[in-house]
Amino acid sequence: MKKSVKFEAVKQDQIRALVRERYGSVAQQPEGCCGPAGCCGPNPNASLDLGYDAKDLAAVPAGANMGLGCGNPQALASLKPGEVVLDLGAGGGFDCFLAAKRVGKSGRVIGVDMTPAMISKARENAQQAKIRNVEFRLGEIEHLPVADGEVNVIISNCVINLSPDKAAVFKDAFRALKRGGRLAISDIVATSKMPRALAKNTEALTGCVSGAARVEDLRDQLRAAGFKDIRVEVDEASRAFIRDWFPGTGAEKYVASAKITAKKPGR
Repeated sequence: MKKSVKFEAVKQDQIRALVRERYGSVAQQPEGCCGPAGCCGPNPNASLDLGYDAKDLAAVPAGANMGLGCGNPQALASLKPGEVVLDLGAGGGFDCFLAAKRVGKSGRVIGVDMTPAMISKARENAQQAKIRNVEFRLGEIEHLPVADGEVNVIISNCVINLSPDKAAVFKDAFRALKRGGRLAISDIVATSKMPRALAKNTEALTGCVSGAARVEDLRDQLRAAGFKDIRVEVDEASRAFIRDWFPGTGAEKYVASAKITAKKPGR
């Protein structure tokens, strides 16, 4: 048993290392995204097709929108002034900066990312734009660097699929939320079993495809973590832009973007 647990830990760390390397490279490129194959979105302008509008794009610091999303968690979160928001996998800070505007000066936003280059980029973006109610913390989304019950809302955009331990992500998200807090996530989910070649493809893993969990498994993991009012709504139209991520592979037949919401019981 101990040998099996140790092997699993090594495997998970190897996956994290691959993801960290890929997105560290993305953070250091002037255009943000590394091209159509392997990024969660082909370019920064893709955000307009994901539910954001031109005002959103204009409201964030230059370089924050890196074209790494697969939806718009802002539209699901219904953020209110004064709330504390946590963004899992904050990247260059795009969703954090939009959330900061919505919660206002009386609220605050915490962005967590495990890639040092992304954290540096996000902090630089915040400093240049003089956005005071946002902070960025280095850490893994399975082991969040926040206190118990610290936040009202958790958002995430195309990141949890990259985690090798999604059950741990949801368990720690539950811990970090206040009673009555809510989860608002855009992510890639598996809608059917993918071919072995695609499932074992490293670029597909770091490109938000082969690491996607089945809808049924996500619901079970959220329920096991303690969440209620769980909804996973698959966006069939998203297959069009997923096709552009890995042209010719048929990835869009097996995964799609989904809107995922849930609540922590309480007042």
